[in-house]
Amino acid sequence: MSGAAGMRGIIRRPLGRRMERAGIRTGLRWKLSAAIALVGALVAIALSLVVHNAARVSMLDNARDLADERLQIAQRNYDLLRRPNFPNIEVDDPDLPPALREKVEAGRRATYVTDHGGDVPDIWAAVPVKGGHVLSLHSHFTDRSTNVMKDLDQALVIGSIAVVLGGSALGVLIGGQLSGRLRKAASAANQVARGEPDVRVRDAIGGVVRDETDDLARAVDAMADTLQQRLEAERRVTADIAHELRTPVTGLLTAAELLPPGRPTELVLDRAKAMRTLVEDVLEVARLDGASERAELQDIMLGEFVARRVATKDPAAVVHVVHESEVTTDPRRLERVLFNLLTNAARHGKPPIEVIVEGRVIRVRDHGPGFPEELLAEGPSRFRTGSKDRAGKGHGLGLTIAAGQARVLGARLTFRNVRPAGAPEHVPAEGAVAVLWLPEHAPTSTGSYPMVP
Repeated sequence: MSGAAGMRGIIRRPLGRRMERAGIRTGLRWKLSAAIALVGALVAIALSLVVHNAARVSMLDNARDLADERLQIAQRNYDLLRRPNFPNIEVDDPDLPPALREKVEAGRRATYVTDHGGDVPDIWAAVPVKGGHVLSLHSHFTDRSTNVMKDLDQALVIGSIAVVLGGSALGVLIGGQLSGRLRKAASAANQVARGEPDVRVRDAIGGVVRDETDDLARAVDAMADTLQQRLEAERRVTADIAHELRTPVTGLLTAAELLPPGRPTELVLDRAKAMRTLVEDVLEVARLDGASERAELQDIMLGEFVARRVATKDPAAVVHVVHESEVTTDPRRLERVLFNLLTNAARHGKPPIEVIVEGRVIRVRDHGPGFPEELLAEGPSRFRTGSKDRAGKGHGLGLTIAAGQARVLGARLTFRNVRPAGAPEHVPAEGAVAVLWLPEHAPTSTGSYPMVP
């Protein structure tokens, strides 16, 4: 029984809360789009620089070859006429770059490019001639080449922008599909965690594409099937044991009633009744865990119904009907929830006990030490009565049954402690409040789950 309780607690509470906190809302679509856009931008910039430099070097090489060809023609004319007769030809030009001058003085014909940063580069060509002179040609990068480079740079910029935008669009498309599948998987997993056994993650994500999300979905479905089988087996064992105990416990109680009056008889009867109550509670928890319970609906006036039932169960409790309303619910199950909350308040809290009805909301408040932090964080858990100041009586099944019956009613049951306004957490509570939120619409024939905004 404790194994089933622990396993079911793992499924219904912590896993569900972790998934709800995570929710898989990490912006995968935009992260993937940004990553693709960044990679595309880096690749486009790198290729643009490579293409730009390669084109510039190629054009400069062509310009140097052209200058060298012109210099050779000018050299032949100079050897014949002993004077330069070619455009841009100078003899012993004082502006000749020193590096080029050194090569010429070594008896070599050479070309040289002077780069002025963002300005148009200068093309130099020089050759030694007779008489120890230096014949040189000085020209500039042609306007046509400059325009070609500008057009090339513009085309590279436009291409880079197109690559980035196309990569971003592709990232949004791929990321959107993957994110959508993961969101569907997370939603289906949350449904499984809330105890819906027929939901399967693989069916929820759909699609014909087979990728890692399918592997994840199949693994989650296999885990859910395995856990469901184990829980169902443990639930059946628990129900069978509790059912088999009913007969001997009933016989024990009957035999105890036949004992002669006295203190020992009272003790035996008290323990026998407690055992019978425990067996009945365990059977009820097993039925609720089976998710097969259905509400038998009736129309009732909630305030009047609660006032009558509270007067029967605990006449000392104070009932306040702030706003009367007609609801469609199962009176027997609603009474069970109400009685369990009153019993818990009387057993673990302190008087006065107040029951407040406001529309479809029922609040049960005591003035004791408050609910334990474990219950506030994880909800009711069977066979756990709470902290020391609220422990010592009962088996921890009352609130578990109340929560289960509330689920069958399509209601939500919440718990909180009352503290002075602005008081920190370490300040002792001034009471505990259990709030039952009945749904606006009646539960369906297939069961209902909390519908409170």
